[in-house]
Amino acid sequence: MTPSLQHHLALDARLLDAVQRIRLLSAVSWPMATQAAFLQNWRAGQPRLPAPDYLRRDMREVIQTLQAIHAQADPACPMGEYLCRTTDSWLVAAELIQSVGDAEVSLHSQRLFGRPGDRLPGSALTNVDAARHFIAIADSVDGEGAISEPDYVLSAEVMRDELQSALDAFFVGHRVTVEIDPDLIAKAAAGPTRIRLRADTAFTEYDLRQLLEHEAFVHSLTGLNGREQPHVRSLSRTAPRVIATQEGLATFAELITGAIDLPRLKRLSLRIIAIEMALNGADFIDVFRYFLEQGQSETESFSSAQRVFRGCPTSGGAAFTKDAVYLHGMLSVHTFFRWALKHRRPRLTHLLFAGKMALHDVFTLEPLFEDGTIAEPLYLPPWAQRANGLAGFLAFSLFANQIRIDQVVAEDLVLGL
Repeated sequence: MTPSLQHHLALDARLLDAVQRIRLLSAVSWPMATQAAFLQNWRAGQPRLPAPDYLRRDMREVIQTLQAIHAQADPACPMGEYLCRTTDSWLVAAELIQSVGDAEVSLHSQRLFGRPGDRLPGSALTNVDAARHFIAIADSVDGEGAISEPDYVLSAEVMRDELQSALDAFFVGHRVTVEIDPDLIAKAAAGPTRIRLRADTAFTEYDLRQLLEHEAFVHSLTGLNGREQPHVRSLSRTAPRVIATQEGLATFAELITGAIDLPRLKRLSLRIIAIEMALNGADFIDVFRYFLEQGQSETESFSSAQRVFRGCPTSGGAAFTKDAVYLHGMLSVHTFFRWALKHRRPRLTHLLFAGKMALHDVFTLEPLFEDGTIAEPLYLPPWAQRANGLAGFLAFSLFANQIRIDQVVAEDLVLGL
C-alpha cells in the first residue's frame, strides 16, 4: 500500500467518524402529531399551514473537521477525488441542518439533489418532461379502466412476516430485521440491518415486491456490502451526493423486475410537479390540494405534501427537493447500465453494489477495485446476478429506444396477412 493511499484511507476513517452526527432526513422530518392536527383542521373547514418544530443543531465543529479533511485530500488521485466529492456533499448537508426551518434549506437541497427542470443525461429532456410523460400515460390508461384498486391488501404485520422470510433466505451471512414503526410517516425506510414499516397501513402485493427489490435488495444490500469493505469504510454510509444514484438504482430494480406499476410511477412523478409548484410559490395547502385532486387520500396527500416541505417554511417559495432524484436517478442508472453494455464493460454494473456509491464513483474508484483496496460486493440482487437476463433487457432497450413511437401508425403494426 502506497503512502498516498495510506494517507487517504486515514482521512476516510476520520470522515466516517466526523459524519456520525449528520442525520439529514431525521433533521428535517415532521412528528406524526403534525398530520393529525392538520387533518383535523382541514376536515373542520379551517385549514392551517403546518408549523413543525425543528431541532437546530450546531454543526460548526463538524464543518471545521470536514473542511480540514477536504484540504488534506489530493483530488489528483482516485481516493483523493472521492474524498473531495464526499466531504463537499457532507458539508452541504451540515449547512442544511444548521438552517432547518428557513428558506435557505431549499438552496442547500438543490445543491445536493437538483431541482425540477434539470436535464437528463444524454438528452435535452428534463425530469419534469419525464414526470409529465408518466402522469399522462397513467391517466390515459386509468381513463380506459385498466387501473383498478387491488382486490386485497396486506396488513403491516403480514407484510413484516413476508419480508422477513424473504430476507432470512437471501442475506445468509447477516440478519436484517423488519419492524413496524408507529412514528414512521413514509411507508417504509431501510438501513443496513433494519427495515421499518409504517404501522396501521394497508399494503398491496405490489408494495411487497417493491419493498423487497427497492429497500432490501438495494438499500440494505449496499449498506451491508459497504460495511464489509476492508479499507474504505465510508462506503457504508449514504453520503448525500450518492442518494440520487441509490434511489435511482432502487427504482431501476423495481423496473427491471416488473415490481413497478403505473400508479407508483405516477406517485413519483407527482412529487416532482409538486416540488416545482412549491418552488414557484405554492404553499403547503396548495400542494396538499394538488395531491387530493390527483386521487390520493387525505392521509396520503398529507404524507406526499410534507415530503415536499421537509425542513422548509410551508408558506411557499421553498422545497426539499430530494424526491426529484427518483425518476432522474432511475433514468440515469438505466443509461449507465446501457452504456456499460454498449462498451462491453458489464463488470461495472456489479461494482455499483459494493457500497453506497454514486455512478461517478464506479469510474473513479475502478483502480482501487483492481488492486483489491475495495472489495467486490458480497451480495448482488438476484436480477443483477443473472448477467444474461440483464444483458438481454438492456440490449432490447438499446435498440427499442431508437424507434420513434410518435411516428408509428396502425398500419406499421400489421404482421403477416
